[in-house]
Amino acid sequence: MKIVAQNRKAYHDYTIEETLEAGMMLTGTEVKSLRDGKANLKDSYVIVKDSEVFLLNCHISPYTHGNIMNHDPIRTRKLLLHKKEIAKIQVKAAQKGYSLIPLKIYFKGSHAKVEIGLARGKKQYEKRDTIKKREADREIERAMKSR
Repeated sequence: MKIVAQNRKAYHDYTIEETLEAGMMLTGTEVKSLRDGKANLKDSYVIVKDSEVFLLNCHISPYTHGNIMNHDPIRTRKLLLHKKEIAKIQVKAAQKGYSLIPLKIYFKGSHAKVEIGLARGKKQYEKRDTIKKREADREIERAMKSR
């Protein structure tokens, strides 16, 4: 599994409650650009519309050796899931406070996959608590290492 892009900000801004793997419908130049590692998941999100799942605002840079048929960098991309999975995440995402966030794009074999997280937004004080806990854990690690 080769990770192409990760959404690090997602773990800071959201509490991830469940993850799901989905395939992506891509054009040839998008796949080549992903293999070069030219993707950005910042500010991207997932929606369910008419029993189909779409990835929005995901930036995949145009392929450098592409011609006039190169792709649009921020086009809406369809995600591939089973009907039961779509129905399940549609019900959960419809609840108040929940969002569908792409966490990472990676290659599994020759197929490009995206990991979707069912996320609940964190409040400002929750973010501060997370940072304090992480720093305390680092201090404990340092103290244990120096002994």
